[in-house]
Amino acid sequence: MTDAEISPFAKQHVVVLQPGSSPAGSSSYVDALAQHGMQPVVCATMEDLARTMQAGARVGLLMVTDESALDELEKVEAAVTDNRMSWVGLISKDLITRPRLRQFIATHLFNFITLPADPEHVVLTLRHAWGMAFMREAQNTGATQDFQDSALVGRSAEMQRLLAQVARIARTDTAVLITGASGTGKEAAARAIHRQSPRCDGPFVVANCSAEAPQAVQEELFGPEGRIASASGGTLYLDEIGDLPAEAQAGLVRHLQSWQGAEGDAPAPLRLIASSRADLAQAVHEGRFREDLYYRINVVALDMPLLADRGQDIEDIARHYFTQHASVHNKSLRGFSKAAMNAMLSYAWPGNVRELVNRVQRATVMAEGRFIQPEDLGFERETGLQLMSLEDARAAAESAMIRRALSQSRNQISRAAALLGVSRVTLYRLIEKYNIRPELVSGPRAHFLNSKKQDMEMHKAQR
Repeated sequence: MTDAEISPFAKQHVVVLQPGSSPAGSSSYVDALAQHGMQPVVCATMEDLARTMQAGARVGLLMVTDESALDELEKVEAAVTDNRMSWVGLISKDLITRPRLRQFIATHLFNFITLPADPEHVVLTLRHAWGMAFMREAQNTGATQDFQDSALVGRSAEMQRLLAQVARIARTDTAVLITGASGTGKEAAARAIHRQSPRCDGPFVVANCSAEAPQAVQEELFGPEGRIASASGGTLYLDEIGDLPAEAQAGLVRHLQSWQGAEGDAPAPLRLIASSRADLAQAVHEGRFREDLYYRINVVALDMPLLADRGQDIEDIARHYFTQHASVHNKSLRGFSKAAMNAMLSYAWPGNVRELVNRVQRATVMAEGRFIQPEDLGFERETGLQLMSLEDARAAAESAMIRRALSQSRNQISRAAALLGVSRVTLYRLIEKYNIRPELVSGPRAHFLNSKKQDMEMHKAQR
């Protein structure tokens, strides 16, 4: 076998290793892989395996079918500790209770299946492993998988709906307003729209609308070498457009009017995508944002879901970032402990994907064992969680749900109360009870405070 024979990402190559036995015993599963479009590479010796891995293989099928395989685990372990590869085990049902084998599975395998196994189940598991290996490879080569892209990774219903919306929006050239809490991946969605659009060969230019000096924003946007000029032929992304100073809002309206008022049917010189964590409709109502600009940028709306509402996506994103950072900071790490994964899945994630990325990166630096523990992620130790009283657990759950409802409603108290199934006055009392500060929840604080004052005065008058 030559190195040129392995091109793991052109086709789905799978290394097949059956220690302690003749590789002929794996023939039925090898045939099944080939029938499903995968490329099995059977390694008869550890030397064959080393050459195949060096040539670029990234997914392996390890078959442990009899006692003789157990005697070879130590030799196999030296190879499977390479965290560039994902291994799936086919394990004899008679051997699965052996402590040494169970430890090996927990430490080194992406997944395992007991024999006898349905070949289609084996193929699906290997494809999942291959997909994760591809994501790792893309990250390691700097191809696409940074925060911006992995914010959109996920199999949840919320993400599938979002990705379908992105695909539909990309086919048009209309202005888009992307809303959502901080850290949910608004820029990632904008980049995805650009990449799938007819303007994909043009530039994608980001303009931060939160600059403190209004004049600086004016120059950055409208100058001869400003963001608008730089985005010609491509996409201009206005980050946090709700923070745009009044003068710049007026200038942007003039530019949009000039494009739409051009003679003939010539297309606009660029596509405009804007984002906001605040409620722009409320900002218009309060006179902080121009109504004409709001309707020009809000032709199509896209709302980003909270990470806490995306379920299994939390695990997928965490594993992706573990692979990225562990390969740099701690190559001996094998993954997350069950306690760590449970802690992540039950956490409210107020900082969304950005917070998850930061916690995983920290854990790969701080972890001392083979597996990341809850405390490595900055969570309480599992023993502390187990000792929490029912009253404390209820309070923590209530506080988390209130924060999530406020974030989803952008601090609009009526919507948040409706989501929680309580009255507005009850919600205010709970907010005070748990000392929830509105500035720590995405949304307009002024609207929050004004609504509170009005509701409390009305409640007093009715008493």
